[in-house]
Amino acid sequence: MDVREVQVDGWERVLVAREGEYHGIVALHSSALGTALGGTRLWRYPSEAEALHDALRLSRGMTYKNAVAGLDAGGGKSVILAPERIADRGALFRVHGRCVELLGGAYITAEDVGTTPADMDAIAGETRHVAGTSAGGGDPSPHTARGVFRAIQAAVLHRHGSAELHGMRVALQGCGNVGRSLAAELAAAGAALVVSDVDSARARAVADRAGGTVVEPDAVFDAEADVFAPCALGGILDASTIPRLRAGVVAGGANNQLRDPEEDGARLAERGILYVPDYVANAGGVITGFAGLNGHPAEWAAERVKAIHDTVLQVLRRAEAAGVLPHQAADRVADDRIARVRAG
Repeated sequence: MDVREVQVDGWERVLVAREGEYHGIVALHSSALGTALGGTRLWRYPSEAEALHDALRLSRGMTYKNAVAGLDAGGGKSVILAPERIADRGALFRVHGRCVELLGGAYITAEDVGTTPADMDAIAGETRHVAGTSAGGGDPSPHTARGVFRAIQAAVLHRHGSAELHGMRVALQGCGNVGRSLAAELAAAGAALVVSDVDSARARAVADRAGGTVVEPDAVFDAEADVFAPCALGGILDASTIPRLRAGVVAGGANNQLRDPEEDGARLAERGILYVPDYVANAGGVITGFAGLNGHPAEWAAERVKAIHDTVLQVLRRAEAAGVLPHQAADRVADDRIARVRAG
């Protein structure tokens, strides 16, 4: 395996590795709070530079996600540049396992966009620093979705004075594992759903189960709704999409929803749209993974996923009191916790 280390200011270690059809990046952002946790994403990136940019943003997001969630864990992330056709998926992830092993346990990976528990099984053949295998907890998506559901309840409570979702209209972007589970939670709570996905059959299946309606992927930004829930990829809220939103709340499971956190966070605020910082809302999966790694019972994890509701309220109230944007308030919570730990 050909491995080179990239020096990035603010990141502890960044590895770029290649072997055969494998081309991957492992980014360890911070271990200040403990062993870094963060999944492995398989995606068709146009270039290594774009994959590196994604890995850096995602790994930093994991540091802040774990800090705000109160976990004794740092942040890292892996991305694999998906070849046009994968000749041997198991071999691809075994190579990735060897790359993760190079960090000597400072980073533990798990499932993410484009990867499965079976892929984690292949990684586990080369390193023990992996979670979410088929024998070790499996798919974290239902837990992530549960946390996002609790975040939506908190945002609705903050905005309307009641967490009741019955009759609320939610525009759900992305019907993958998290979006599908979130749709079920919302439907059970009596919310009306408008759903979209680049895979129209997947969107239709989710809408049929949840009793929702389907719109084209781009049209979801224009949907009349109380809540817009992005559960696909990041960078979808920007100068072109934010003016189109017709929802008063944005809360979803996707990472890095704001293309430019400062500019796009301000754009949402200027329109009076309440934004729940994504890494606060979508912490359910990593909370559950952390519990499994550290021997905590399922009840421990469930209570902390449920508590995402209170964490979101605290962040929104802190932002309001300080006159800052919600993501800035969340960053301060994380920075304060990391600073306290470093100070001893």
